Amino acid sequence: MQIFHNPNYDFVRWRYHALVLSWIVILAGLVTIWQRGIPKGVEFSGGSIVIVKFNQEPPDSQRIRAALDAAMPGSGQNSIINTYGDANLHQVMIRVPIVGEESGTNLSKTADAVVVALNKSGLGPIEEACKPGMAASCVAGREIVGPIVGKQLTRQGTLATVLALAGILLYVAFRFQWSFAVGAVVATVHDLLVTFAFLAFFRYDLSLNVIAALLTITGYSVNDTIVIFDRVRENLRGMRRDNIDHVVNVAVNQTLGRTVLTAGTTLISVLALFFFGGEVLHGFAFTMLVGVIVGTYSSVFIAAAIVIIWQGFVKRPGRLATTPAPGPTPAKARRPARRRAS
Repeated sequence: MQIFHNPNYDFVRWRYHALVLSWIVILAGLVTIWQRGIPKGVEFSGGSIVIVKFNQEPPDSQRIRAALDAAMPGSGQNSIINTYGDANLHQVMIRVPIVGEESGTNLSKTADAVVVALNKSGLGPIEEACKPGMAASCVAGREIVGPIVGKQLTRQGTLATVLALAGILLYVAFRFQWSFAVGAVVATVHDLLVTFAFLAFFRYDLSLNVIAALLTITGYSVNDTIVIFDRVRENLRGMRRDNIDHVVNVAVNQTLGRTVLTAGTTLISVLALFFFGGEVLHGFAFTMLVGVIVGTYSSVFIAAAIVIIWQGFVKRPGRLATTPAPGPTPAKARRPARRRAS
């Protein structure tokens, strides 16, 4: 399927504009993270999550906080309370941060105390577990993670991301050139930073689903970048007299149709997850949505810009445009022949 017929867009011309735009978004994200932080899911922060299904319109969050504070002083203000799933199900997710030492019994008691607090405040009666066809309010689900497990998951998530970037650097350096490897890794780090910025802007929790989406974005972005780099390498063989700007721009235009088709079909799937995947997959789908858009943008603008800037400092072997080929020695410059003595 051919979308563009002989495209000739000057993408390279906008490389510095793209770099400035990316820096603005990244710096704004870093400021937001520094001031407000990124909300951590229970997998990383530790705590107890209780999902309560009410038989009618659920109470507002202030009443639930007041009920928690009455039973467990200080817990209500530190808790995160959100609606969960379809609004017609009348479900509320209550996340209480863990306090004190990690213990399986204590963690379970915290979840039980949430249900007891709601019942004492008149928001019940709430049954311990939901059953099919139950009309009364009930507990639809629980999730308990201690702080030691949360720290371990944080280390593992960070290590997985770092190892993925290191593997990308080595693979692209071996497959192409060092400048291409640097461009691919810089573009990938750019995608992660911009995605983190949007997670901070829209206050999405950093959960294991989000980490999985970030690692997926890493592979997606590098795949798109390598397709462009492969075409650049092919063009370098037949366009040895052209400068690197023109070679990269031709490669981006040659792969433009493939890039649009790949990004478009992926976005359709991600949008379906975002709107119909439910609350559990909402963070994953949002991260993938931002990552696919940013990954496509970085492959066209950021990765190519880094390669061009790097090549500007390092002389490209085989480049003949600036070095004239040696020609025959002019006649007037020839040394006169010696006369043989008679």
